[in-house]
Amino acid sequence: MTPFSAERLLFDPATPESDAIPVVFAFPNTYSVGITSLGYQLVWATLAMRSDIAVRRLFTDLSESLPSDTEILGFSLSWELDYANILSLLESLDIPVRSHQRRDSDPLIFGGGPVLTANPEPFADFFDIVLLGDGEDLIPAFFDAYQEVRHASREEQLRRLAQVPGVYVPSLYEVRYTAPDGAIAEIVPVEAQVPPYVSKQTYRGNTLSASPVVTELAAWPNIYMVEVVRSCPEMCRFCLASYLTLPFRTASLEGSLIPAIDRGLQVSDRLGLLGASITQHPEFEALLDRLDSDEYDNVRLSIASVRTNTVTPKLAQILSKRDTKSITIAVESGSERLRKIINKKLENDEIVQAAVNAKAGGLKALKLYGMVGLPGETEEDLAQTVEMMLQVKKAAPGLRLTLGCSTFVPKAHTPFQGFGVRPEAKKRLKTLQKELRSRGIDFRPESYNWSTIQALISRGDRRISQVLELVRGYGDSIGSYKRAFKQLRGKIPNLDYYVRENYESDRILPWHHLHGPLPPETLRKHLEDARQSMVTV
Repeated sequence: MTPFSAERLLFDPATPESDAIPVVFAFPNTYSVGITSLGYQLVWATLAMRSDIAVRRLFTDLSESLPSDTEILGFSLSWELDYANILSLLESLDIPVRSHQRRDSDPLIFGGGPVLTANPEPFADFFDIVLLGDGEDLIPAFFDAYQEVRHASREEQLRRLAQVPGVYVPSLYEVRYTAPDGAIAEIVPVEAQVPPYVSKQTYRGNTLSASPVVTELAAWPNIYMVEVVRSCPEMCRFCLASYLTLPFRTASLEGSLIPAIDRGLQVSDRLGLLGASITQHPEFEALLDRLDSDEYDNVRLSIASVRTNTVTPKLAQILSKRDTKSITIAVESGSERLRKIINKKLENDEIVQAAVNAKAGGLKALKLYGMVGLPGETEEDLAQTVEMMLQVKKAAPGLRLTLGCSTFVPKAHTPFQGFGVRPEAKKRLKTLQKELRSRGIDFRPESYNWSTIQALISRGDRRISQVLELVRGYGDSIGSYKRAFKQLRGKIPNLDYYVRENYESDRILPWHHLHGPLPPETLRKHLEDARQSMVTV
């Protein structure tokens, strides 16, 4: 029995035509991880339902039988450091790692997913094509356009595909620098027919996604996932999940959400509700009432992070009844001053009340997400975070309390994209650890050092591809990145340029030619609002 035979499909794959396009769609990680990605599932199912495409899947630990005449090889990239697995998979298929080395006989290599949509430039030299944005309309448009130039030369194919909205062909854009180790001077198309800008594509329907496949071999066994909302209306100034995915969209309750849930529960009793802010769905109360009815008695329910002021005793009670033990809320800081700077519309009283409500509803644990190193943060803000956690512990005794804490990392297409990682964040993580653990509060910090690597990739330009290839050879460690930068000294900027420098608002950023949902002037306005708060609060 293969892992693929254990899958329960909620769609009908098409029978490929005799001249169907041979496509391989890969996830650069293990099968259990990849098949748990709703985005990967959806693109695969979209391709599998087309009779003009013969799609096979590839993971790092297994694959379906792969065609020898593959025309298109796609990757879904959800985690930055999985890039090394992409390079390994290309080599295992005897495909050159860099796009400029590929010939007409090699398949076109495309990539998509949140990492590449945010900033594809560190990986641009590895891909022929990057798909920017939501796949619902973009994937069909891309393959329809490919059909038109299927038998043309590679050069002609790329030129034609670059005309499709959201399809980015990195080789058709030249990045010029003030010096080999200097700033970007300009980013220009290599010829007049190439669009000067590529815009992220946004799906605007009210039928959102749901799992097309369920399997016990997923990282979350037998999970059936339903997207309740897409994006987040809160727009915290640092948040990629909000700014990159705007506008906020909600699934129609009776039109798509309930039917999708009921369809999935025919093959699984484990339901996962997904979205950055699911409790802000305008009909979330009605959804809760439905899930509280007797017909869902055997369902195990899990939900994504929820907004603090929506944690009611009713929500906690229903979750507890449906086999959920804990709930997660993002608070970022215990400082109301700092939360105003980052546009986190939340007060400490609401956090305390959420804990009280969680316990009253029968939940056993509450996990809070925090962040250090945010722009404008001071030592006093840190002290207020400790005080806030103590207030929560006192108000809800017996509730297992955890604070997970990351370091601020600048993200493309957000107002805070120009701020660097603050070196004092490393010490502040240790301060919180000492203060909270000594008081019996579970503190789980994310690695500061790996946060700096996230920032490198988040704000990196094409020159970073040289670093990534060297690191892959040296080994996956922080020291490998330092070694790579040392070897490339004088040829590219240093590590601090990408990670710690604060950029002026007029700097040309690596994604200057790639447009997100909001124009640069809007991001600058939001940044100015934050700066005003730093002064006035």
